Amino acid sequence: MKRRRIFATLLFGLIALCLTGCDGDTTTNVGKLTFQNELNIPPLLEPTVGSDGTKQFTLTMQTGTTEFFEGKKTPTWGINGSYLGPTIRVSRGDKVAFDVVNHLPETSTLHWHGMRLPAAMDGGPHQMIEAGSTWNPSWTIEQPAATTWYHPHLHGKTALHVYRGLAGLFLIEDQDSKKLPSNYGVDDIPIIIQDKMFNGDGSFNESMDLTPFGMLGNQILVNGTYDPYLRITSSQVRFRLLNGSNARAYHIGFSDNRSFYLVGNDAGLLPEPIKMKRILLSPGERAEIVIEFKEGEETILHSFAGKDGIENGEFDLVKLIADQRLTAATPLPQTLTSEPPIEVPADAKVRTFVLTTESAINGKKMDMNRIDEVVPARSREIWEITNKGWDHNFHIHDATFTILDKNGELPPKYERGRKDTVFIPSGTKVRLAVDFGSYPDPTTPYMYHCHLLYHEDSGMMGQFVIVEPGTESQVSQQLHQRPHHH
Repeated sequence: MKRRRIFATLLFGLIALCLTGCDGDTTTNVGKLTFQNELNIPPLLEPTVGSDGTKQFTLTMQTGTTEFFEGKKTPTWGINGSYLGPTIRVSRGDKVAFDVVNHLPETSTLHWHGMRLPAAMDGGPHQMIEAGSTWNPSWTIEQPAATTWYHPHLHGKTALHVYRGLAGLFLIEDQDSKKLPSNYGVDDIPIIIQDKMFNGDGSFNESMDLTPFGMLGNQILVNGTYDPYLRITSSQVRFRLLNGSNARAYHIGFSDNRSFYLVGNDAGLLPEPIKMKRILLSPGERAEIVIEFKEGEETILHSFAGKDGIENGEFDLVKLIADQRLTAATPLPQTLTSEPPIEVPADAKVRTFVLTTESAINGKKMDMNRIDEVVPARSREIWEITNKGWDHNFHIHDATFTILDKNGELPPKYERGRKDTVFIPSGTKVRLAVDFGSYPDPTTPYMYHCHLLYHEDSGMMGQFVIVEPGTESQVSQQLHQRPHHH
């Protein structure tokens, strides 16, 4: 295994070198941008409200072209537009319903990443939307405020569909979150970070297997904008960061090394703000940060170089230009949320998972007809995940967790909040306290998988069902007798 890791490091270094023209430079755009394009802010999608209060949204997946570079039109996919999708914003307790229309030339799905909802509404590989058809999921928002997102989740082609542009933010608000900057597009800014590789004609290079991790691009888009700037009009701004890349991780901070406050992880707000200067986000992870600005100053949201692997490379993301007069903001509250921590019982069930270079979990690749785990509804368990392969991360559907430890030590402060995706570098073992959902359905599975999308598509994914407590053995026996019931 040690020799394998050494070989992997050398191989990745060679690949990274060739991606930059074999000229000896590390992958970077620093010093190459002019910050000439105003940052696009995805529009809020307004719902229609039914007589029972249900908020009805329409999302249409479609083809199009997008001009990232002047004079060059890139073939892209988008949702209600040519690239990316609108931002959905709802409140805790809302009833929501969707018409998801597929105007693409092929089958896709739409998964609600980070959402607690019934398995049949999850949008995974068992909820396929054929070309020309419409899917109609509905559920009630029953979770704390969080920055979640939506994207395709069809087995074998997730990487390509997300890369072409099918993704968007899904914001959940509650009374706690409204104490933070909440004027969308003004002092509450979405930041969707994606790396791309372009061909000479402006089209995407769609080689999803370009490296052992998948596509690692040498150009950055933020909210679908190349070379962006953002004008700041408030003395305090909340950024909702989403790593929407297929494989690359970002070590995010600011070019002037200023501090910021972390106020939220993937699955909700932290108990209190944490002052820091760097935060690492692997694919699929989110963070909410609050930054303070002074009148007339400038800085750059920046991703700093990390170790070999998916953290490699250094990038400027977006230039921030504060106006000469800024709207004054209220101080951050010292208590952000009253949500209790996730505590597992002393006799909690422990499940173990091993990730390998071969894109397998516990020696098995994804099988749509195999259920790997049976979990009682509303249970709290400990999941131990050991990575013996490439760098990976791990996402669990319809679940929230906190990280108990990494290699026996407490995780860094920025990883101690509620999460649904965790970065697990090669050679790392993590233990998670996992809070599972409350929608029993022994016939429809949820997924757990690596969120490096090439690894996911290559088979690094398993399935579990949520069942009524006390029926686990019965359901497991039925599944064993009927292994192809899906």
